[in-house]
Amino acid sequence: MPRAERPLSGVRVLDLTRVLAGPFCSMILGDMGAEVIKVEEPGKGDDTRSWPPFLGGEATYFLSVNRSKQSLTLNLKAPEGRAILQRLVRKSDVLLENFRTGTMERLGLGYKSLARLNSKLVYCAISGFGESGPEASRAGYDLVVQAESGIMDITGFEDGPPVKVGTSIADLVAGMSAAHGVTLALLARHRTRRGQKVEISMQDAMAALLTYQAGIYFGTGAKPGRRGNAHPSIVPYEVFKAADAYLTLGVANNSLWERCCAAMERPELAKDPRYATEAARVQNRDALVPLLNELLGARPADEWLKRFEAAGVPAGRIRTVAEVCESAHLQARAMIVTLPHPKAGPLRVLGVPVRLHATPGKAATPPPLLGQHTERVLRAVLGMPRAEVARLRATGVV
Repeated sequence: MPRAERPLSGVRVLDLTRVLAGPFCSMILGDMGAEVIKVEEPGKGDDTRSWPPFLGGEATYFLSVNRSKQSLTLNLKAPEGRAILQRLVRKSDVLLENFRTGTMERLGLGYKSLARLNSKLVYCAISGFGESGPEASRAGYDLVVQAESGIMDITGFEDGPPVKVGTSIADLVAGMSAAHGVTLALLARHRTRRGQKVEISMQDAMAALLTYQAGIYFGTGAKPGRRGNAHPSIVPYEVFKAADAYLTLGVANNSLWERCCAAMERPELAKDPRYATEAARVQNRDALVPLLNELLGARPADEWLKRFEAAGVPAGRIRTVAEVCESAHLQARAMIVTLPHPKAGPLRVLGVPVRLHATPGKAATPPPLLGQHTERVLRAVLGMPRAEVARLRATGVV
């Protein structure tokens, strides 16, 4: 699909981020049509380029979050490198960075300095703990933020240790929040004709996910704890063991409970006063959950899933990552995409989850090789002669 048909067509993004939160944000913007120029350190590039495992010499971690971008190598420690970035800022709409708070200011590339060069610039800074507050100077790593945000305290089983989420959720939520913030700032700029700073704290983004768990504390003073797969306010709403596999069952109201009991051929349970209402089922979960495990353990998971599907009861099988990556349903929805890569070969990646029916995004181009587009960017965007690019390359500026 031509870039012009995507919603962020014509938007140029300078992406100074690395690892996950920032690159995930810029990939979202690139999929939606933005021209993303990924600025990387010469000779080294994004940290994740060196993280195993590798495919054709390219890190699978890097490949997973850096499509829809061009790679420009630029030494920001060199005065000429900073001068080139400033020239690019004058011709760009968005700048993304996730350096430790204060780093860009020390380089003379903070928001106030760059806004003087381009008043329409949207400048997005992603950090672990934000730019204000007593912990603003702390470095942010996904594991640390998962711990400090309360998420790990409520993840895991009651008699076990705190557990992190199986993916880098703090980085990913911060990246999604940054893409949201940048898009909102661009929308506001359409009205005000001015850019602004967008500040994303990983800690803020993760704390916001507490939602109803925080609501329980704010409303009652009770401290939510680890419940394993159980839900604090809904029963049954957790994992059960069928005869051959685990499945999930989500019964969030009395109508679903009646249908669930019918599907299990135990309609009398729906009328049992211990289980007849939402509150009663929560109060008597210690009796109900073992009973359901006994009932569900008598038949294979597929049989139960067919029964629950026919009855309109939400239920699902716990699938492996491999099963999800080979899902016929996701493939039919273009969520498994193959891109041509010069070193990794045909590269499979996850697709675009936000489906705009009139102006859809697209996973259009493969992740770039380090510095693959340096000459193209400098010549096409800045009009730099080929000889000048060669000189900058020879002196280590690019």
